[in-house]
Amino acid sequence: MIQGILHYEFLQNAFLTGMLIGILAPLLGVFIVVRRLSLIADALSHVTLAGIAASLLLERYVAALTGLNPLYMGMVFSVGGALFIEKLRGVYKHYQELAIPIILSGGIGLGVIFISLAKGFNTDLFSYLFGSVSAVSRTDLWVILVISIAVVLAVVLLYKELFLLSFDEEYAKASGIAAKSIHFIFIILVALVIAASMRIVGILLVSSLMTLPVAASIRIAKGFRQAIVLSVIFGEASVLGGLSLAYYVDLAPGGTIVMLSVLILILAIFYKKILVNKA
Repeated sequence: MIQGILHYEFLQNAFLTGMLIGILAPLLGVFIVVRRLSLIADALSHVTLAGIAASLLLERYVAALTGLNPLYMGMVFSVGGALFIEKLRGVYKHYQELAIPIILSGGIGLGVIFISLAKGFNTDLFSYLFGSVSAVSRTDLWVILVISIAVVLAVVLLYKELFLLSFDEEYAKASGIAAKSIHFIFIILVALVIAASMRIVGILLVSSLMTLPVAASIRIAKGFRQAIVLSVIFGEASVLGGLSLAYYVDLAPGGTIVMLSVLILILAIFYKKILVNKA
């Protein structure tokens, strides 16, 4: 496998991209889970699917768009979906959780319409749904690298604010924190990471990489910072282990990564039970 990575560019792209996603998804996932917005990844992934389908559809009818990376349209839709979620959370102040299923339903509906207009699935769309190592291009890698830098800078510079907003939004607002602006930045970054992650994990599985490593870490972590570190470690282990296993056994990388995440979660649960019984 190491020789393959050294000789083939698509494997280099896949593993480097996987390493970045293994950091980004759990890093943002910790804040998402704590804020009880776990389903937002599902909603935005389905909106991204609509964007991908729209891009592939436009390629058929607009010659100027031929060869355009569907990733860009997916990101536009994902960011748009994130902004709509925020708008709806403001409309339904006492039922803010309604915003997520509304956008999720809209994303699925749009996606189905675009797919039907395109006369069904094609190979490109199928690879976006479930992930494809060979589909990761050097351009995708550079895009994800830029997003990675933006996410890490945002978390480092706004850590205190994000921490307060995650655990006590009312106190954070009372403290003078620009809650709307910070949450706006955060939700945009989440949308971009979800859209970027689909190449490796797939649109239908990307939310699991934002939640499963976090679910495992909060079972055994003794603090919030430790939960972040463990989430990233578990995420990296899932992605790199999943890609390696997929390479040797010839399995779908997205499904392999997710099942390794599930295995890590099960081990964390049992480990916690063993500690409790010993105590």
